[in-house]
Amino acid sequence: MSPSSSSTSARNASAQDAGMPKSWSRVVITSVHPTIDDGRWPIKRAVGERVEITAGVIVDSHEALAVELVHRHEDDDTEHISRMPFTGNDEFVGAFDVTEIGRYLYRIRAWINRFATWQDQFRRRVEGGESQSEIESELKAGAALLRKAAENAPEDDEELIQAHVDAFENGNEQAALGDEIAELVRRHAPHEQQTTSATYEAVADPELARSAAWYEFFPRSASDTKEHATFDEAAERLPRIKEMGFDIVYLPPIHPIGETNRKGKDNAPEAAPGDPGSPWAIGGPLEDGTKGGHKSVHPDLGGIDAFDRFVERANELDLEVALDIAFQTSPDHPYIEDHPEWFYHRPDGTIRYAENPPKKYQDVHPINFETEDWPALWTELKSIFEFWIEHDVTTFRVDNPHTKPFAFWQWCLSELRKDTPELIVLSEAFTRPKTMYSLAKLGFNNSYTYFAWRNSKRELEDYGKELFHSEIAEYFRPNFWPNTPDILHEELVHGGRPAHKIRFVLAATMSSTYGVYGPPFEHVDNHQRHGREEYAQNEKYEIRNWDWDDPTSLQPFISRVNWIRNENPALQQMRNIRFHDTQNPDVIAYSKVKGSNLVVVVVSLDPHHPQKGQLQLPGDELGIASRPSFPVHDLLQDARYTWRGDQHFLRLTPDAPAHIFRIERDSSGETAHPVYDRLVHA
Repeated sequence: MSPSSSSTSARNASAQDAGMPKSWSRVVITSVHPTIDDGRWPIKRAVGERVEITAGVIVDSHEALAVELVHRHEDDDTEHISRMPFTGNDEFVGAFDVTEIGRYLYRIRAWINRFATWQDQFRRRVEGGESQSEIESELKAGAALLRKAAENAPEDDEELIQAHVDAFENGNEQAALGDEIAELVRRHAPHEQQTTSATYEAVADPELARSAAWYEFFPRSASDTKEHATFDEAAERLPRIKEMGFDIVYLPPIHPIGETNRKGKDNAPEAAPGDPGSPWAIGGPLEDGTKGGHKSVHPDLGGIDAFDRFVERANELDLEVALDIAFQTSPDHPYIEDHPEWFYHRPDGTIRYAENPPKKYQDVHPINFETEDWPALWTELKSIFEFWIEHDVTTFRVDNPHTKPFAFWQWCLSELRKDTPELIVLSEAFTRPKTMYSLAKLGFNNSYTYFAWRNSKRELEDYGKELFHSEIAEYFRPNFWPNTPDILHEELVHGGRPAHKIRFVLAATMSSTYGVYGPPFEHVDNHQRHGREEYAQNEKYEIRNWDWDDPTSLQPFISRVNWIRNENPALQQMRNIRFHDTQNPDVIAYSKVKGSNLVVVVVSLDPHHPQKGQLQLPGDELGIASRPSFPVHDLLQDARYTWRGDQHFLRLTPDAPAHIFRIERDSSGETAHPVYDRLVHA
């Protein structure tokens, strides 16, 4: 070797050592959608939904690409492979169905499709009239590609490929132009210049995480009197709740309540004799004189045996029971004595109570997650979930999760789902959007939202587009609540019964999962505490006496809306919402489509005056344009109409402030408008 060539080799080796890649591919996967934070977090789906994937894939020059979607369930050893067709603009699409709870793993692989590149060029040669000798020469090149594919093909496919090799060598140009041979070669040809994306995850939740109606009530108020009710008495209310169409019964904390610093009615600093205290002041005396905490049931509710009977009765009615998880304690919780190191301390050594100056919450002690004993604390808190899971509860609402470390929730929820993948956890985080969205990413199935404070048409449409039409929808599943024990909005206070109807229809149809703090809502209890956005005579601090069978309540209205939800698959989805013009800022309209099921909801936002609107429906996009007229059924009023064209006049009143129309789509509706269908089915 000459000195000059030796020097060149040394320079080449030095260049590679300095950062030259050890391997490379001409094929580049530029993007995969959906992914969250470049795949750091899984996307969310529910059983019965699809995961649609779009991949951006490029290659230098003009060669054809083969792109495939590879996916499997975490418990499945077999990978499923499907072709991703090209849709233009260097994008390829694929999809897989979510059929069981758990995690799905998916990735994209792409390579240069030599035969497709050759076939495209050969077709142009034939159409361009090249000479027979040139055609025959190219057929030989094509036959060489076929032989490579045949090496990896099973016997039947190998025989078919070999037959095409013979045809190519005999000058049969038509045999080279078929789609069948192109697909056969694509399946078996070597994956030259293959590149593979990272592996991404999709979490498949139970259907109830996507489509459920939650009903909250205090079991201690279930009696016909103001006496403290037991769980056996509360169980007598379950058939009525089921008849109203609810899926989940959510109970505020059911544990013993502290006596030290107990709050009185309407959060009075001192309790009067007989005041039951706030259920969120967890930890107090049991019947045997000991103290109970998060794994105990309040003695006046009947103890754990009565609770088990309550859950059993709920399950007989096909109702899920959801429990409140509030990681805080009263001064009488056993943790105070057994684990003082888990709490914050003042300089004098006493344990700090919760406060948000100038507000003081002397009946509650926050937990110090930064304690040196944090591993034991985390394990104990996780065991609270596990205790109730053993009592057949797999649905929880977590109080103020944003005031506890994100690292704890990520670990805790992940560990719980190893044995309980059907777990549903609702985040009660009325806080900043980035915090709410981060909790959703790390494992909460559902979240409270700002829905209670979105009341104008502009606010509702903008918020709907943010939640349902942006990347947020891939991981954040909003649960709409028009009220809670802590929230009684001015809209309900001043709008009375019509406002309650309006907000209920919006909550139950905009999102496919919603909840209501039931008794005060259905009885239109809109008495607000002076100067506070919450209920007067707040049930958090006293036992209320409700007329559970009041014929003047909103029970029939609520039942009707929930029946409509259950009968229409379109309303059981949330990312398929589309807003429509009404030419009136006080009337909102939106549609939802699922297959042949099309539902259009129109709601007046004015609880005081009649409103008119001119609903404009894009017939072409909704699959209702092919007929000069079509039948419309107002499911809420049980009235039938015949509509024509794209514009439809509507009138709403405070007594009847909403319409929920079901419209029969064109017979070709599912395939005639693939762009819109893909949007709303995604």
